[in-house]
Amino acid sequence: MLLGLVGRPNAGKSTFFKAATLVDVLIANYPFATIKPNTGIAYVQIPDLAADFGKVSNPREGYVKAGKRFVPFQLMDVAGLVEGASEGKGLGNAFLSDLSAADAFLHVVDMSGETDSEGKPAEHHDPAVDIRIIERELDLWYHGILSKVWGVFARTMEMQKQKFEQAVAKQFSGLKVTEADVRAVVLKSGLHPEKPTTWTGEQVFQFAQLLRKYTKPMIIVANKVDRPEGKENYERIKTLFDYALIPVFADGELSLRQADKAGLISYIPGASTFTMKEGLNEKQKEALKSIQDVMTTFGSTGVQTVLNKAVFEVLGYVAVYPAGLKLVDSKGNVLPDCYLMPPGSTALDFAYRLHSDIGRDFVKAMHIKTRQAVGKEYVLQSGDGLEILTK
Repeated sequence: MLLGLVGRPNAGKSTFFKAATLVDVLIANYPFATIKPNTGIAYVQIPDLAADFGKVSNPREGYVKAGKRFVPFQLMDVAGLVEGASEGKGLGNAFLSDLSAADAFLHVVDMSGETDSEGKPAEHHDPAVDIRIIERELDLWYHGILSKVWGVFARTMEMQKQKFEQAVAKQFSGLKVTEADVRAVVLKSGLHPEKPTTWTGEQVFQFAQLLRKYTKPMIIVANKVDRPEGKENYERIKTLFDYALIPVFADGELSLRQADKAGLISYIPGASTFTMKEGLNEKQKEALKSIQDVMTTFGSTGVQTVLNKAVFEVLGYVAVYPAGLKLVDSKGNVLPDCYLMPPGSTALDFAYRLHSDIGRDFVKAMHIKTRQAVGKEYVLQSGDGLEILTK
């Protein structure tokens, strides 16, 4: 699973990326500070299952802090997108190619109104304009892939009686589009796939747009809400779009994570507050107090909220622990592993995720909390701890 950060230049994507991953990347106040994509490990936060048994997990990957387990996944930051990117403007073609592997987009938008759609200094710029520009460019990207072959594609499909979903999925295979995705979009569109030669240009665009929204779902990261016009802009536009819009203070989150790493404060990502430690000077205390004021207004910095919402709500993944009833592996580590599984995954899918032999020899699974047995068709729930029994 991969989340991709999108947005116009200088919107704060690199700051959000560094705050989420602590990967050292260039953060600069000018357009196209990011040229080549940066990929790092971010984390979703879940309750540590071991705490239910009076223990603390020893993760092989990720970490545990104050009863919360942080499970890793991949996050990618790409170059800023400008109007006309679908036609090659800016770093357009390279940008869109980098995004092909993403399962969902986090669209970072500058709520401050202090930079324009090209990332240049401005006053009272409307962030809603940026959201529409990015949305339009992503739609044109999908439409371009479809429209450039549509004439031949539609005639060939009808003459050879090919399955519409199979032909479209093949055309979009590089973007992780499946036949099931296409079928779902066809049903939603109300269009008739049996006669694609009769579709108008507007209907082809409509289908491409729906396919993009379905296969690359998006969250709006309303960044820089700490700035003078940030909160006002956020409140004004949060009802204008059919995407989840989350207020975010990425610069504050980055400061907190760096301060926590340096031992200056105690902070759990996603929390509404933090604890200052002894030895801070007045300048540090004042800076931290200003961050706390924003967190009090919005409930948190919003960074962890975005990551959790994208993985668990938008993409529907579930976090599942492989575990025996004693909770420890052969080396004495408590619940060392936790896996993010796609929506609808079953106990049998989980067994195969652990090892092909375990999947092949699956007999049943045991819930470590309820101690009840479940079969191979049991649909996984987030937070499950399962012991797979084999023959």
